[in-house]
Amino acid sequence: MDEEVHVAGLDGRVALVTGGASGLGRATCVALAAQGVHVVAGDIDEAGAQVTVEAVTSAGGSAEAVRLDVTVADDRTGVVGSLFERHGARFDILVNVAGIDRPGYLTDVDESAYSQVFAVNCHGPVFLMQAFLNGYLGVRTEDTEAEIFNVISISAVTVGSGAVAYNSSKAAFAKATEIFQTEVREFSHPCRIQGIMPAAMDTPMMEQWKIPAERMMDPSEVAAEIVHALGRPRGVLGQNLIFTPRVEYFPR
Repeated sequence: MDEEVHVAGLDGRVALVTGGASGLGRATCVALAAQGVHVVAGDIDEAGAQVTVEAVTSAGGSAEAVRLDVTVADDRTGVVGSLFERHGARFDILVNVAGIDRPGYLTDVDESAYSQVFAVNCHGPVFLMQAFLNGYLGVRTEDTEAEIFNVISISAVTVGSGAVAYNSSKAAFAKATEIFQTEVREFSHPCRIQGIMPAAMDTPMMEQWKIPAERMMDPSEVAAEIVHALGRPRGVLGQNLIFTPRVEYFPR
């Protein structure tokens, strides 16, 4: 597969990318596959995930699609367990991209929608990380490290109107990421955890906010940052970082 920049250490590995049916998830699958990674596009949108697979394979990469609802425990453990069974310790990358946004103000925010946003943006990824790390510890036979990469959002540290569910869920996810980074160091788990806080991206999720495309990041920009971070030298457990590639905040 043709690639502009080769990132060492990724070829031949297997990565599960949640939210792989569109937007940043699809862009991340394409970018990782360009580095020789076998990508697994996980999403509740099976048709969209298959389109991602076709985009990867038509360019010469390796990919598969799986149905994955990150809010469902059986989906999380089933998908992760199947990937470890089929790929063993080669399955050593998890990229948490899946996310949703449901607008709501103090006077009208819907409780069920609020809970759904937290389930997708924080609770699901947290327990997917748990399933992934425990599974990796069970198959690892060499002195290698797994990688967890979390897509958070600049909204975790900014304040906007009408997005209490999204902003607070991303703030919670950022804190969970930092806590797990601390635990990785404390217990010397063979896993590096990194994250990114991008600004608004030109993805289907953002259409509801009517932000001009020129004021948003292209998903491929963020995908390139993810690939670069995953390709950093392994074996340094203390190098758990959160990147903020663009800090501008666009008021809604």
